[in-house]
Amino acid sequence: IPCECSQLRKAIGEMDIQVAQLTTELKFIKNAVAGVRETDNKIYLLVKEEKRYKEAQLYCHGRGGTLSMPKDENANNLIASYINQAGLTRVFIGINDLEKEGNFVYSDRSPMQTFNKWRSGEPNNAYDEEDCVEMVASGGWNDVACHITMYFVCEFDKENV
Repeated sequence: IPCECSQLRKAIGEMDIQVAQLTTELKFIKNAVAGVRETDNKIYLLVKEEKRYKEAQLYCHGRGGTLSMPKDENANNLIASYINQAGLTRVFIGINDLEKEGNFVYSDRSPMQTFNKWRSGEPNNAYDEEDCVEMVASGGWNDVACHITMYFVCEFDKENV
């Protein structure tokens, strides 16, 4: 039976064009409207709702992510530029020493390796109550009290989104 494939090929070609257009539009929506930032395997979302550290962590978890965990220079720079572009001065990030004073871990409980961006004189556990971490617009880290409220950045694995 002869195949009239030219119409099918044309339809498939048109679908390929539509998929490419939708992919471009989706990328725009994510970056411009939702305001997310991406690396090869992570998506970062700045949440402009002031919450305490634990509430921020629950918010991120409830959406399938965690508070952002800058584990290298690239991730740290991306989050810092995100803060700057939003006109903010600081956000909670997913680092704390809630379980053991002075032993900072990421919000997924993984230990901190060699990378860190502590500001000069930090962490200092001022008033013996600074167990959570903020990132300031320069990209530097500072330990802060967990009960204060501020905006925060969630992190998602692309494979889980």
